[in-house]
Amino acid sequence: MTTSSPFALHQGVLHAEQVSLAKLARQHGTPLYVYSRHALRQAWQSFQDGAAGRDVLVCYGMKANSNLAVLNEFRQLGAGFDIVSGGELARALAVGADPARIVFSGVGKQVWEMQAALEAGVKCFNVESEDELRRLDEVAQGMGRQAPVSLRVNPDVDAHTHPYISTGLKENKFGVAIEDALRIYQHAATMDGIRIVGVDCHIGSQITEAAPYMDALGKLIDLIKALADHGIVLHHLDLGGGLGIRYTDETPLAPRILLDQVFQTLEKHALANLQLILEPGRSLTGNAGVLLTTVQYLKHSDARNFAIVDAAMNDLLRPTLYEAWHNVQPVQPRPMQDDTPRYDVVGPVCESGDWLARDRQLALEQGDLLAIMSAGAYGFTMSSHYNSRPRAAEVMVDGDRAHVVRPRENIQALFASEAMLPD
Repeated sequence: MTTSSPFALHQGVLHAEQVSLAKLARQHGTPLYVYSRHALRQAWQSFQDGAAGRDVLVCYGMKANSNLAVLNEFRQLGAGFDIVSGGELARALAVGADPARIVFSGVGKQVWEMQAALEAGVKCFNVESEDELRRLDEVAQGMGRQAPVSLRVNPDVDAHTHPYISTGLKENKFGVAIEDALRIYQHAATMDGIRIVGVDCHIGSQITEAAPYMDALGKLIDLIKALADHGIVLHHLDLGGGLGIRYTDETPLAPRILLDQVFQTLEKHALANLQLILEPGRSLTGNAGVLLTTVQYLKHSDARNFAIVDAAMNDLLRPTLYEAWHNVQPVQPRPMQDDTPRYDVVGPVCESGDWLARDRQLALEQGDLLAIMSAGAYGFTMSSHYNSRPRAAEVMVDGDRAHVVRPRENIQALFASEAMLPD
């Protein structure tokens, strides 16, 4: 088996590290998420190599994949965490995360979430509006504390990515306009419950070039200098996450290439003393997972051929939501011919938008097992019970061993917490 990928063919069968995916499907059923521990470690190491001894805090953007096994792996490797909800805070703390290495992002933080984060002692709140700043000040004062704050500014930079995952343009809901940032920072400096510690931006996701980051950095440097002129000194600069992965023919941007350019620019402006925070999610987990699914029926027509599988949009929403492309690999591939049919790979959910892949040439038979590749990020975390379908199991492979890190839900679990009205 080759070592270039954690998912490779061995004796005609696709494996995760040293474990046959066909064997895992027989043992645990499908749909089934399978992750590679080695792939998680490889992805993390790319950021460590890129940091090269510089003051960089990598906070895993856990919305990409929040399974406790994944979180604990990154905690052991030395990661901080980027959270966007009180639930994510609870998950991070459940695996023993250091609160001083947690940044709290998100546009709609509620009072109870602020209170929980202040009680835990998180490193920073990435504040995204003036209303949020005022509320955080009130909550912190009510608890007799000061909230460490980094204002998330919107630099109006086009990340050249899908509009649903672009977050740095004026029309996006995230952050405050960069031209308003100085005024808001000055207001924050007068608040008893606020302690200014940094500046933050996040311009989008699945970014494969350095230019958008550097455009944003240039605007942030201008802001940092203006703040210093007004007596507001920052301790860290948060450039967010968003580094892309290879789904099809993309050339991902290596962390080292980005970090070298960032620090060269900071040194040029005498700002290399700032701690740099990154919030990668997809780039740490995306290629570390696959979704296994079984072909239930093959349906042929003059207009289109369908491979109807047991996974659906409730298991992997990205294709329906973003028209995202995922490679589809048969776990035990057959030889392909010129006249091998092309299929839309679709699920059983009652929506025309329920598809996982379109127009793929596949040599298939009923009962075949398929692997939907690059499904380790925004896969299970975006899954649902739509059509009253239990969510898939999750398995972590470590060398020649496989561990169930979340069992398959049963039907009864779908409505165990519901109640009927009395007769």
